[in-house]
Amino acid sequence: MNELYATLTFLFVLFALLGGSVWVGLALMGVAWVGMELFTSRPAGDAMITTIWTGASSWTLTALPLFIWMGEILYRTQLSQDMFRGLAPWLRWLPGGLLHTNIAGCTIFAAVSGSSAATLTTVGKMSIPELRKRGYPEHMIIGTLAGAATLGLMIPPSLTLIVYGVSINESITKLFMAGIIPGLVLASLFALYIMGWHFLFKDQRPKPEPSMPLSQMLAESRFLIPVLLLVSVVIGSMYLGYATATEAAAVGVLGSLALAALQGSLSWNTFAASLMGATRTSAMISLILMGAFFLSLSMGFTGLPRLLAAWIDSLHMSPTMLIVVLTVFYVFLGMFLDGISSVVLTMAIVEPMIRQAGIDVIWFGIFIVVVVEMAQVTPPIGFNLFVLQGMTKYEISYIAKTAVPMVGLMLLMVVILVIWPQIATWLPDNIRQGVGG
Repeated sequence: MNELYATLTFLFVLFALLGGSVWVGLALMGVAWVGMELFTSRPAGDAMITTIWTGASSWTLTALPLFIWMGEILYRTQLSQDMFRGLAPWLRWLPGGLLHTNIAGCTIFAAVSGSSAATLTTVGKMSIPELRKRGYPEHMIIGTLAGAATLGLMIPPSLTLIVYGVSINESITKLFMAGIIPGLVLASLFALYIMGWHFLFKDQRPKPEPSMPLSQMLAESRFLIPVLLLVSVVIGSMYLGYATATEAAAVGVLGSLALAALQGSLSWNTFAASLMGATRTSAMISLILMGAFFLSLSMGFTGLPRLLAAWIDSLHMSPTMLIVVLTVFYVFLGMFLDGISSVVLTMAIVEPMIRQAGIDVIWFGIFIVVVVEMAQVTPPIGFNLFVLQGMTKYEISYIAKTAVPMVGLMLLMVVILVIWPQIATWLPDNIRQGVGG
C-alpha cells in the first residue's frame, strides 16, 4: 500500500508540474524533492546537492556541449549549404531523384550534429527551396524531411545516446558504434520509400534532371568533401581507439572552426551565435539530466524501481513482449514529452526491468532511440512538426499526415531490431575486440 501511495504521489506531482508549464528539469527536481520529504528520512536538500553535483560533473557529459557546438558551427556557416551542391549530382539518377538529398543530407549532417532539430533546420534550408523549384510534390518534400531528420538522434554523435549512456553509466563510444548500422538501415528504408513512390505515382514525378558530365560531377563534389572529412576524423578517431567521445568532440569543434575559417564564412558574429546556441541547448539538457539524477535517487529510496521490476518479472513476459509493451509506452509518452526528457524520466524504472529480462543495454539504447524518434514527428508535441511548420507555414495536421509513412518505417525498424539484434550489437562487440587486441 505504501508503494502504491508513493507511485500515485510521484505521478500526481509530476503531471501537476508539467501541466503547469514548469520546465522539465525543474519538474523532475520537484517530484524528487516531494518523494524525499514524504517517503525517506534523509534530508532532501543535502541529497539533491550531492546527487546533482556528482551527476553534472561527469567527465563523459563534457562531450555533450562540444558536439552541440560543432553542429551549431556547421549550421551557421556556408558548409551546410554546400552539401546540396555536392550531393545533387550523385543522387539525381536514383529513382525518386533529388528527394534523396533529404535522406543523404540528414544522414551526413546527423554525423556531425547529433540533434534532430539542427539536422532538420540545416537540411531543410538547403533542400526545400531547391526541391520546390524542381517541381517535387510538397507532401514528399515535407514527409521525407520530417522522417530523415530524426536520424540526428540515431547516427553518432547522438545527443540522445549520450544522455542514455550517462543515465545508465554505459560507454558512450560503444553506444555510438551501435548506432551506425541501424542508422544506415533506417536511412535505407527511407530511401526505398522514395523509390517506391517514384514507381507507383509516375504522374507526380517532376521533369528529369539534365545530364551532367562526369567532370562537372566531380567538380561539384568538392563542396561535400570537407564535411565528409570532418565526419571521418571525428567518428574514426573514436572507433579506432585513438580518442574518447569527449576528445573526438573537441577535435570536431576545432575541425569545424578551421573549415569554416578556410571557407571564409567564419565571422565573430557567427562564432558568438554558435557558442550561445550551444550554451542554451547544453544548459537545457543538463538541467533535465540533473533533475533525472535526483529523481532516480529519490525513487531508489522508495524502492519503486525494484518493486516494479519484480512485478514485471512476476508476469513472466518474454523479452519480446516486454519490448512490445515498452514500444507502446514510449510512443504514447512521446506524444507529450521530447525524446531526451522521455529517456531520463523513465530510466530509473526501465533499466532494472530490461536487466531483469536479460535485454542487452547497448541494444536497448538503439531501440529507445528509434521509438523516441517517432516522438519527433507525432502530435501534439512532435518537435520536428513545429520546426517544419515554421519553415513551410503549413498546418501541424498536414505535416503530421505527410510523416505517417515515415513513422510506419520506424516501427518496421523496431521489428528489424528485434528479429536481428546483431544489427546493433555486432559493431561494438567486434571493433572493441579489434581495438583491445
